[in-house]
Amino acid sequence: MSIAQIEPAAALAELERTKPDKVTIVLLSGDMDRAMAAFIIATGAAAMGMEVTMFFTFWGLNVIRKDGATTTAKDWLRRMFGWLNKGGASRLPLSRFHFWGLGTKMMHKVMRDHRMPGIPELMQMAQDLGVRFIACTTTMGLMGVSKETLIDGVDQLAGVTTYLAEAKQGSVNLFI
Repeated sequence: MSIAQIEPAAALAELERTKPDKVTIVLLSGDMDRAMAAFIIATGAAAMGMEVTMFFTFWGLNVIRKDGATTTAKDWLRRMFGWLNKGGASRLPLSRFHFWGLGTKMMHKVMRDHRMPGIPELMQMAQDLGVRFIACTTTMGLMGVSKETLIDGVDQLAGVTTYLAEAKQGSVNLFI
């Protein structure tokens, strides 16, 4: 039997009964629009009373790094990653139409004009709603990201087993 064949009230009751109560989001992109989507979903789920965990890995670590943070790595390759990936939620490029920063500035203006919060505000809102932030230790090691370069409010530094344990308990798991 499909949802279309069920009475609307019964369909709503079924959705309520099976409503997920735990959400995990893996943010592996360092793009502004993708990070924004992740935080909008996280804050929406948390506002609905769901338990939300965000796991930041690869380029997604740039979102939770302090503005302008670089690396303290000693080898030249990881130092280059740090130089190319100066952290900060307010410094993220658009995934498309970045145009050497012009597209990103235009997007920021449109967001301000429509009173849309930026990523730093969405991050604060997520933290205020109890969303847990976990930074991937494996990627931190690969890219020369130290704990000191992360923003305040990162709840945990952990690896893939912690993420898998969180995801296993959840009913919604998103990769962004």
